[in-house]
Amino acid sequence: MIIFSIAVFFLLITPGPGVLSTAGIGSVFGFRSGIRYVFGLFIGTNIVAIIVISGLATVIISFPIIRTICLFLSSIFFIHLALKIFLSDTKLNFLKSQNIPGITHGVILQLINPKAYIVNLTFYSGFAFFPANFGLEILIKLIITNLIWLPIHLIWLYAGVLLYEMPLSEKVRNKLKFVMGTSLIIVVLLSIISL
Repeated sequence: MIIFSIAVFFLLITPGPGVLSTAGIGSVFGFRSGIRYVFGLFIGTNIVAIIVISGLATVIISFPIIRTICLFLSSIFFIHLALKIFLSDTKLNFLKSQNIPGITHGVILQLINPKAYIVNLTFYSGFAFFPANFGLEILIKLIITNLIWLPIHLIWLYAGVLLYEMPLSEKVRNKLKFVMGTSLIIVVLLSIISL
């Protein structure tokens, strides 16, 4: 169980679409928007875990055309999020709040996030510590994963929010938006290269 917990920590803390976009949303839109986005990611990651545990993910990704379609859709969505970050107005007002990524964006990102499936497949198909009781093992793994997942994403959000709250010039904020948005684009490119 300890080895599983360590693996969960390192697989979740490494930059991927979820944590990068969390930091990006926090740095551009602030804490309140970021927390809604993280809540959506949390719901989405648990849906992905259920899809993986049920075996549905294995069936779906066994077809190359479906993998390619999922990669295409996830790439489009990551680019959409990157554009939201690139094009955001650093002086937000109430009228623009409907354009801020929220719960739905977080759920969608996890559902089409290739890393979410790979990580969950690793969590739930490996690290057996209760081979005689699969149901209990899965329940414990879900609890451990969520107990590690939430603080890690809140830390990434906090890092982004710190940047958001700093009295930075417009030029520096634009560079920051460029770095955050570009990071998501790099994830897309790496996914396509690894195809």
